Amino acid sequence: MSDVSTEAPAPSAKPTVFFDGVSSRRRQVTLTLGDALEIVEEGGAPVRWAYADIRRADSPAGVLRLASTSAPPLARLEIRDAALAADVTAHCLHLDEHQTSRRGIAKIVGWSVAAAVSIVCVVLFGVPLAADRLAPLVPKPVERRIGDAAEVQMKTIFGRSVCEDPAGKAAFTKLVNRLRDAAGLDDDSMTAGVLPTSVPNAFALPGGKVYVLRGLLDKAQSPDELAGILAHELGHLKHYDNMRGLIYNGGTSFLIGLLFGDVTGSSAVIFASRSLVEASYSREAETAADTFAIEIMHKLGRSPKPAAELMFRITGKEGGSGLTTILASHPLTEDRLARMTKEDRPTSGPPLLTDKEWQALKGICGSGKI
Repeated sequence: MSDVSTEAPAPSAKPTVFFDGVSSRRRQVTLTLGDALEIVEEGGAPVRWAYADIRRADSPAGVLRLASTSAPPLARLEIRDAALAADVTAHCLHLDEHQTSRRGIAKIVGWSVAAAVSIVCVVLFGVPLAADRLAPLVPKPVERRIGDAAEVQMKTIFGRSVCEDPAGKAAFTKLVNRLRDAAGLDDDSMTAGVLPTSVPNAFALPGGKVYVLRGLLDKAQSPDELAGILAHELGHLKHYDNMRGLIYNGGTSFLIGLLFGDVTGSSAVIFASRSLVEASYSREAETAADTFAIEIMHKLGRSPKPAAELMFRITGKEGGSGLTTILASHPLTEDRLARMTKEDRPTSGPPLLTDKEWQALKGICGSGKI
């Protein structure tokens, strides 16, 4: 067997630097090209790197930076002399073996696209299905605790005290009870009240809480107008829309963030994506609540049209640009009015409240203006 020749490259004008991957000390070394690459520091033991293990590492122009698969992960050899770099490169047949090929890049892109499509499909179909299935399974105590927390925030914004005029409260309770019975909700599953703020609105919270804001009561001209709005909110309770929304929004936010990643400029894209997807989901919930309200008002022998007239009186015509319509979380008021007008039927049931009860309800918050 012939001896393996050891080739010592000509001295280089530019120093060769070695980092052993254990300490941060910069070592000036010489190289010997034999059956393996020998890295020699004056006064130190040589370090041997097998040529088959040597790989190219990222480096600036004019520097050949090498690593070894059998050396510590942070070990680096930096060769600045072009001739020496060429000699070493000639011995390292697997120098660029770890680099991604065109085929590898195409595979990565393909899997990335497939993953993105999968996430989009889960957002559009999987998360809504999961929210629909999981919302009714949330334990009542958990739902009530969530509702209590939301109630504190709402009362901080709209007024901490519920309107308590005795006659008005009795009339409101009568109206709510008639709607609740028609909706088939349990006696102990909901509470309702009027908050003293001029904002014209009503909302339902998890745990069976429904609130009417005094501004809506002020603009209502008949019990049927207010009853239709309340029936709509009861629809949200019946369908667990609040819990469905919490589950859906949380899942959507996580998956869209996962899709776009945490990169500069992604926040606006994520926000826009969430707005589009969640607005569509909210419109579906609102349409279902409208359907529920129509059914309840028909069951009571009353028309759903007055509720839509009240909404239209408050908001006016909402139709605008196409983008505004797409991002809207509710169906357009004019569309709701058209739908409920189509569902209008002659009155066949008794009045929901007497004139005296209605006037008492209108004054439930007293004469103070907030």
